[in-house]
Amino acid sequence: MNKRHRFAIPTNGGILTAHFGHCEKFAIVDVEDGEVVSSEMVTPPVHQPGVYPAFLAGEGVSVIIAGGMGQKAQDLFAQNNIKVCMGVDGGDPAGLVKAYLKNELVTGDNLCDH
Repeated sequence: MNKRHRFAIPTNGGILTAHFGHCEKFAIVDVEDGEVVSSEMVTPPVHQPGVYPAFLAGEGVSVIIAGGMGQKAQDLFAQNNIKVCMGVDGGDPAGLVKAYLKNELVTGDNLCDH
């Protein structure tokens, strides 16, 4: 049985941005049976409170890797059954997902101040 997950990573210039609400694009990375099988850059809708969690839930995302985000966004992701990995400091999306899959993703404090 295939185990498929979809990850979202907020990016600026193709790398993880510290504040997910200010991203240019989301890297959407698909993983099947523990291996990255595809990746695409998706332009998000205009950022307003509550928009990104609903948008990413609609994209089928199950995990978001972020530097930081506000508490309301964290709560909305939880309501949409999307796991949040917080406090990640930079990196390319595929590499971050691979680190997550190996249980080597370094997380820390929320890099967002609201």
